[in-house]
Amino acid sequence: MRFLKVLFLLIFVFAAFAAHAQSSAELKHQREELTKQLEELNHEYQETVNNKKATLKQLNLLKQQIGLREEKIKNINSEVHNLDNQISESNNFVHNLQSQLTQLKKEYAAMVLFTYRNQSAYNKLMFIFAAKDFNQAYKRLKYLQQIGTYRERQAGYIQETQTELHVKIDELDKSKKEKNNLLIDQEKEKETLGVEKNNQVQVVADLSKHEGMLKQQQQDVQKKIAKTNREINAAIRREIEEARRKAEEQARAEQRAAEAKAKAENKEVAVIPKVRAITKNSTTSEVLNATPEAAKLSSDFLGNRGALPWPVTNGSVKQGFGIYTDNEGIKNESYGWDIKTNPGASVRAVFQGQVTRISNVSGTFLVVIKHGEYFTAYSNLRSYTVKEGQKVSTKEVIGTVATDATTGEAIVTFDLYKGMTPVNPRIWLAPN
Repeated sequence: MRFLKVLFLLIFVFAAFAAHAQSSAELKHQREELTKQLEELNHEYQETVNNKKATLKQLNLLKQQIGLREEKIKNINSEVHNLDNQISESNNFVHNLQSQLTQLKKEYAAMVLFTYRNQSAYNKLMFIFAAKDFNQAYKRLKYLQQIGTYRERQAGYIQETQTELHVKIDELDKSKKEKNNLLIDQEKEKETLGVEKNNQVQVVADLSKHEGMLKQQQQDVQKKIAKTNREINAAIRREIEEARRKAEEQARAEQRAAEAKAKAENKEVAVIPKVRAITKNSTTSEVLNATPEAAKLSSDFLGNRGALPWPVTNGSVKQGFGIYTDNEGIKNESYGWDIKTNPGASVRAVFQGQVTRISNVSGTFLVVIKHGEYFTAYSNLRSYTVKEGQKVSTKEVIGTVATDATTGEAIVTFDLYKGMTPVNPRIWLAPN
């Protein structure tokens, strides 16, 4: 029973350590990824510093660095917390093993003493022959044999417990050293974070000298965003109206054909069911899916939700979908994703469809593609390689991203609409 208790304790503790190890491994991986991103940002930031001129790009890079640095410090805190739990559990485990070892040694010493006192072969024979009958004598013989076996087993338990105790003590020392290294790394990160925040203050002070120019730049960006949204909405609205017009014309043509056929056959005029007819009261979805081809394309697009490729092969989300606050503390709303990528990167269609609109928006281009009742829009393109009415396939290149002369960043804006309603690309694009 004592052995079973020890075995159960070992299994429980090993399971707990395995869970901690998995969590610690994930945190370590996250810390390594954050360190890699920080190194890339720092390299990019140093390039802007070497230009000896404070720019919006410097400020944006510093903000990203500070955000990642704070996230890394939070990650280290989680790792330290995990290690504290591990160390506490290891201490408890070591204490239990030491108690168990002490008890095993005590029992073993008593057993050795008993054996020593009864080691005489004469005493053993007397113990056996003093039995009342043969059955009791046999049992006494087996008892003496079991004592020897049990003593050997107890010696094995003691040796195993000592070995396990040494292993756990080594692991405990290793965890303590790892925690100490993490705390040193955390202090370095905090110092670097302080430097970056001071740099941010300095850059903001330098940029404040050009406040008027910067505000004008920001206003120009907001105007461009608003104009892009208007162009997208107008393009989708035109497609809806065009689909409605074609559907109504087809319904009227079918009605006229039915009337002509009925007249020729001298029969009562058949009326096209209202289910098939598109009217002013029809929903946007019904209008855009009026044809079998459009309905199938919509279904295929929906079937790929969560698996659509990104509009660029290499990129990260700089501004997500929804309400956000800009540098001036003003709330804005993003209807898509601003994806930062490499300068001159190719922009591609995320699904097969038809190009319905190409517009020039303040010097850069917007491409809108129709996928049944769904639409995707790609803006801030330096150039485009498609034309209106052209059918494109999934991942087909439609243009190249433009690079902002002020910030030096190459950002493509990707919007996704169901009819006139913008939807969050996060639930549609595959994990990057």
